[in-house]
Amino acid sequence: MPEGHTIHRLARDMAELVGTRVTATSPQGRVAAETVNGATVLDVDAVGKHLLVDTSGKRTVHVHLGMRGKWLRFSPVTGEPMRQVRLRLAADGVAWDLIAPSTCELLGPRERDALVGRLGPDPLRADADPAEARRRIVAFRGPIGAALLDQGVVAGVGNVFRAEALHACRIAPTRRAGDLSEAELEALWSTLARMMALAVEEGRIITVDDEDRLAVPEDRARRVYKQRSCYDCGTPIQTAEIGGRTSYSCPRCQAR
Repeated sequence: MPEGHTIHRLARDMAELVGTRVTATSPQGRVAAETVNGATVLDVDAVGKHLLVDTSGKRTVHVHLGMRGKWLRFSPVTGEPMRQVRLRLAADGVAWDLIAPSTCELLGPRERDALVGRLGPDPLRADADPAEARRRIVAFRGPIGAALLDQGVVAGVGNVFRAEALHACRIAPTRRAGDLSEAELEALWSTLARMMALAVEEGRIITVDDEDRLAVPEDRARRVYKQRSCYDCGTPIQTAEIGGRTSYSCPRCQAR
């Protein structure tokens, strides 16, 4: 599933639609595209793993890509969208086609506010409150590895960032979230913010050291996630199911 950096990068790219009137269609017929057809795009925003396209008709296109969803960009636009397209937003010689999302719906202002209100602070947002994130982590009843996957605690973190950030901070994913010290919580938030921001710019998650970072093969781009041994010390990686997902950690580097 795409993590928060993917959605923020997507929102940045789709911002080319802001200020334009869009032609909205739904070849699948599963979205009431006519509701936003002809509306002006006011903003394209990302909160955690959620993409929000705000329009002048007081309707927000809310998209969660899930496991298989993707947006495809076409410019110039040479034909009609494929039949499997859930939603097309087109304007000024460019079209964005949405395929196979887990969620694509139209929200009113109150529904939009309610959605955002259910999410925890997003490390990639300038308006995120680190103190609120620390409060939610400490209040979480369970291991820190599960807390980081709970989008109501911290928004946008997925399995890769969980593994890599905890490893960078030398925190075991099995530790009780409420037992983390203030210093550990601050380090964890700043690490997530740094890693995720870099991933937005690079278009992928790379945590290993390399002069030519973008040339690093995908299967060797992380220190612990889906690795056989720890990049830092060579110890065999330990796996466990935490928060419904497989966690990856180094029992030596993350002994505490």
